[in-house]
This record gives sequence, C-alpha cells and structure tokens, in this order.
Amino acid sequence: MAIIEFFINLLKDPRGFIAGWIVALGPVWVYSPLFLIVFVETGVVFFPFLPGDSLLFAVGVFSADGGGLNIWASLIVFYAAAILGNTSNYWIARFLGHRIIDSGKVKALTPERMAKLDHFFSKYGGLTIVITRFMPFFRTFAPFIAGTGHMNFGKFTLWNCIGGISWVTLFVLVGYFFGGIPLVQEHFEVIVLGIVAVSVAPAIIAAIKGAISSKKKGSKEDPKEEASND
Repeated sequence: MAIIEFFINLLKDPRGFIAGWIVALGPVWVYSPLFLIVFVETGVVFFPFLPGDSLLFAVGVFSADGGGLNIWASLIVFYAAAILGNTSNYWIARFLGHRIIDSGKVKALTPERMAKLDHFFSKYGGLTIVITRFMPFFRTFAPFIAGTGHMNFGKFTLWNCIGGISWVTLFVLVGYFFGGIPLVQEHFEVIVLGIVAVSVAPAIIAAIKGAISSKKKGSKEDPKEEASND
C-alpha cells in the first residue's frame, strides 16, 4: 500500500520529488531512481501505472540551465531505461508469458486488452511497439505480448529502439524547451496531470468503443436467443 501511495504522490508532484532527490543524492546519483522508475514501468508487467510521461517531462524541466540536471545525461539515462525495460519485459514473456496470463494474477491483462494488442500487432506489426510507447498501460503490455510469440527478438529490438528513443526525446525535450515558461511554472501540477490525461485518453476511448461494440453485439444476439427459446 505504501508503494502505491508513493507513486500517486510522485504522479501529483514529480517536481518536488526530483528536487528532493537532486539535493539528497547529488547531480550524478539522482539518475538512479529516475532510471529505475522508467525501467520498472516498461520492464515489469506488474507495474503499468507508473508515471512515465510526466516524469520525463519533469526531468526535461530540470535539465534546462540551472535546473540541476544535464540534458544529455537525462536523455541517455532514459534511452537506456526505456530500451532495457522493454527488453526485460520481452524476455519475461518469452519464458513465463503464458504462465503469467493463465494464472490470472495480472488483472490488467484483461482479454479485452489482449485482443486490442493482438489487433494492433496484426494491423501494424512492429510499429505497434512504437505506437504503444505513447499509450500508458499499453506500452507495458506491448513488449510482453511481443515476447509471447508475436515477434522475433531482432525485429523487436529494432522497433524497441525507435520507440524508446522517440518517446524519451519527445517528452524530455518538451519539458526542456517549454518548462521554463512562467505559465508552465505557475501551473506545473495541472500541466503534468494534463499530460497524464492526454496520454491515457486513447486507452479510455478504446475501452469505451470496445464496451459499446460489445453491447451492440449483445443486443443483436438477444433476439436470436429469444427466437430459439420460442
């Protein structure tokens, strides 16, 4: 419960946490918790709720002049965390994937999400790894699904690198170039929550569409069932 509370607080105030880590750990070791959070979000299928997008943005803000972090170090650390995280997720799935799914212990791996990702892979192939990088929850599950048999490791690594570098570059540089604007500084928490909302929106829309589609399908099947009962 404490760890969930920690990540909720981190999501609400990443600026405060990063500032505290810079003071406590120094400009070098501060990258350790930052690396770990992004690695775990992308690399361990049990933690899809970690605040990846907002954390990258906040680190970009602190990487500007006088913020305490270095922009090149921030990019390189997060490139490594994102790519290695997905790689870890892939190999976990390769060895334990079907066992984890069948156990039902990962509640977020719902049949609906699995079907959605199967659809993504059949429609977009390797590009799925890039697209889902920008979708919370799905970016954690996509490499897992790839590891269960959708993609060989060489092809996965190519798309993994493209997706990881694109995701990190976008959010860190947006924070780096726009985080110093007074309006952003004054409403930082609101903007961070807005980033989370925009990131989560595609998943919510997909879930709503899926629910509507299932309801329509169910309503179409009902008359047939009634006719057969008669």
